[in-house]
Parts: sequence; C-alpha cells; structure tokens
Amino acid sequence: MKRVYLQFLRRINGRQAKELMAFFLWGLLLFKYWATGELYLLIHPSYFPLVFASSIILFLVFITKVYLLLFQPNFASGVLEENKYNSSLLPRGWASNLLIFVAIIGLTVPPMVLNSETVMKRGVNDLPPTTLQPQSFSPQTEPEKRSLIEWIRTLSVYPEPDNYVGQRADISGFVVYGENLPENYIYLSRFVLTCCAADAYPVGMLVELPQPRYKYPPDSWLQVRGVMKVANLPTLSEKTARRQLALQAEEVIRIAAPKNPYQY
Repeated sequence: MKRVYLQFLRRINGRQAKELMAFFLWGLLLFKYWATGELYLLIHPSYFPLVFASSIILFLVFITKVYLLLFQPNFASGVLEENKYNSSLLPRGWASNLLIFVAIIGLTVPPMVLNSETVMKRGVNDLPPTTLQPQSFSPQTEPEKRSLIEWIRTLSVYPEPDNYVGQRADISGFVVYGENLPENYIYLSRFVLTCCAADAYPVGMLVELPQPRYKYPPDSWLQVRGVMKVANLPTLSEKTARRQLALQAEEVIRIAAPKNPYQY
C-alpha cells in the first residue's frame, strides 16, 4: 500500500492534485447537501435526484483519474503535454483553486434560510387588488384546513375579501413587521420556491394580534388560529391603505422553524 502511495505521489503534479481535490470536494459537497437535507434550503425537491447523481458522477471521475494516474503512466504524461497547448482566461490552476475555495466554504458554512429581511427587500406578494364587486366562488378545501399558501392561491382566484369574513383559519409562517402597520399587526409569511432559492418569492397574510407584536420578534415562527376579517391597512410595499383580508388571531402559538421552511 505504501509503495502504491509513493508511486502515486511521484506521478502527480501540483495542478493534477488540485484538479483531483476539486472533483472530490464538489462531489462531497453535493452529497452532503443531499444527505443532510440542506438541499431543501437551496433548490426544489424535483432536482434532488439530479444533485445526488451529480455527486456520484464526480466521485467516479475522481476515482477514475486516480486509477489512471496510478496504473496508466502514459495518462499523466499525456495530460501534461495537452495542458501545454490549452489556453485559458485565467492563469493555470486558478480555476481549480476557485472551485476548491467555493467547495470548502460550502462544506463549512451552512446555507442561509431566507428571512424577513429578504421579504422586506423583495416585497411580499400578499393579496391581489380587491375587486369592485364581490365574486361568487366554491372553494375546494375547508377554510380551517387551508395552509397559508392555499389561502393565498384561493385569494388569487377569488380576491374579494368580503367573501371570507367570518371563516376560521389555522395557518403558520414566520413573522414580518411592516413599517406602516399598527403595533398589533404583523405579516405571517412563507417563501414559495419554483426552482431555487434565488427565485423564491414571499407570500404573506396580515394578522391582527391580541397583544403588541414586540412579543413575537421578526423571523420567529408562529401558528395562528382565528377568524377572517377585512382590514383597511397598507401593505409592506405600499403606504396607502387598502381593503385586504386579515386574520384576527384568537390563539398564537410559537413553533419551531420547520426542516423545510419553503412551499412549492
């Protein structure tokens, strides 16, 4: 074993070592994201099999290159000869250095969860503008069984808030403060992922609390039960008040942030 190891060291140069390390670290990074569930914070679950397959392919490339360097002497010399004629926008070795650096950061720094600060920057897609005339509708899900996202989707189809007054709701999400809202109002928000965290967009519903909102800091997760009402208040992105649906809270429960905080 020691002989094979020494033989490997004699045949490999610094640039090849960096390339091997880049393949191994990126395979390890993608596999770590998949195994730990951190992929939920980065991309849509539909892409999980692709990430897992990519990690296996990178490991196989790493193993294949190590094998060729050990048992195919012509491979190492051929790579060196080919590299003489390859041009690059970056100095030699920089691409591998960059890949290694990014992979190490990914392995040591956990992915960031999108939070209320992101909501304030992007704006919350809370409710569509109310219509002038109430619309008739027949919702498919019982009001108390609707999630926050299901409420938003229902409102996108039937946006007149008066249709929902008096209906009971049980929703969960994280707290977002609005600068133009009274002290007993918050937005309960979730992010919707279509592809990856970069294109995630926030949705939210106005909640009237039974006590001042300072008891529930931004980004804390709540489960709120109550009755729907109409409030004439501004949204996060507007200063002008408008009629919108709000949940008048009867029970507010602090909950832990879910493993998968996003909706799809």
